[in-house]
Amino acid sequence: MDHKTRITREGIRLYDTADFEGMRVAGRLAADILDRIAPMVVPGVTTGELDAAIEAMVNDAGATSATIGYKGYKHASCISINHVVCHGIPSDKKLKDGDILNIDVTVIVDGWYGDTSRMYVAGALPRKAERLIEVTHEALMIGIEAAKPGNTFGDIGFAIQSHVEKNRMSVVRDFCGHGLGQVFHAPPNVLHYGRPGTGPVLQEGMFFTIEPMVNLGRPETKVLADDWTAVTRDKSLSAQFEHSIGITAEGCEIFTLSPAGRFHPTYG
Repeated sequence: MDHKTRITREGIRLYDTADFEGMRVAGRLAADILDRIAPMVVPGVTTGELDAAIEAMVNDAGATSATIGYKGYKHASCISINHVVCHGIPSDKKLKDGDILNIDVTVIVDGWYGDTSRMYVAGALPRKAERLIEVTHEALMIGIEAAKPGNTFGDIGFAIQSHVEKNRMSVVRDFCGHGLGQVFHAPPNVLHYGRPGTGPVLQEGMFFTIEPMVNLGRPETKVLADDWTAVTRDKSLSAQFEHSIGITAEGCEIFTLSPAGRFHPTYG
């Protein structure tokens, strides 16, 4: 790292104002890819076909997939269907009418990481799934509202947890958001639950993801024998949305906003 690198006592890197542009470019590409995959999410398509299309988009943009080769992972996306919480592996499994799925993509552009995920539906959206998706999206945006200098990471987690539990759903505690920038995963761990005023204080120049996973049932998860796929223990539906953000002097900047306004499956 260069001589200007600033790191907090918790090990969180503080990036310079000029570094925001690199994150904007990487974040926009990741979001654009998720925009462009949306019309392909229909009953009968396989998750492997969706992943192949995503990999082609990454390559066509002259970017690199952060997930291919990461700890032996072989795909350009994670695709998590129904009760899969996260890290679902693309396969020859065909989507069925009413399936909900999260697609998670991370790209590297000129050394900067753009990481985002969002929900999709194949065919008609079931009512209970619609409410789950709505609450999860609201929880992400409420968490982002709390992301400003002087607040703490506990404030973000508390805001998310409060909204989810008020709606009689549960926040997954086994997985969390993370710092990023010129690395894929770095301090801090961004918990989606917590107590106000706890954890590191947010400072200008912090880059990290907020990515709440919300279950219709209980919060417990288990990882399957493939060592990647995490599912709800009670087989209840799960949803997730993820943005990469940077803390600014006034609040935060979202790097992964959807260029086409399609971040939510009922938009666009």
